[in-house]
Amino acid sequence: MEAPHWLTPQEQHAWRAHLAAHRLLFHQLDRELQGAGLSLNDYEILVNLSESPGRRMRMSELADATVQSRSRLSHQISRMEAAGLVIRQDCEDDRRGTFAVLTDHGWETIQRVAPDHVASVRRHFIDLMTPEQVSALDQIYTPIVDRLQAVRGMR
Repeated sequence: MEAPHWLTPQEQHAWRAHLAAHRLLFHQLDRELQGAGLSLNDYEILVNLSESPGRRMRMSELADATVQSRSRLSHQISRMEAAGLVIRQDCEDDRRGTFAVLTDHGWETIQRVAPDHVASVRRHFIDLMTPEQVSALDQIYTPIVDRLQAVRGMR
């Protein structure tokens, strides 16, 4: 068995800073959305649906896009249905398929909440970096996302 290739002190600091930043940012954004009656997971689903043709997506595609299990997404959609944000529709082509569809109320909600959410993302994330750092972050994360999506069988 090969000996572990331990992280250097700098690599370990960078890794832990990444984890802490991710958790703290997620918590802050989620907390701020709660004032609008949404979670960050709700918001992500609304965004995906609002950007999709017909404002709908197959549940399996939405689960992949939001990196959730099918069952977890189903529970999430049930809660969002109860709030009138989305509905489910059977797929005409595939009896096993189901679409999540953004309702008019869901569309109005994303339209109302998005400006404040974007301002929050700017305040807590984007505006803390220079344009060069934002570009570097994009260059850093894109291959990581691509690799992990390939590992999950998403690409």
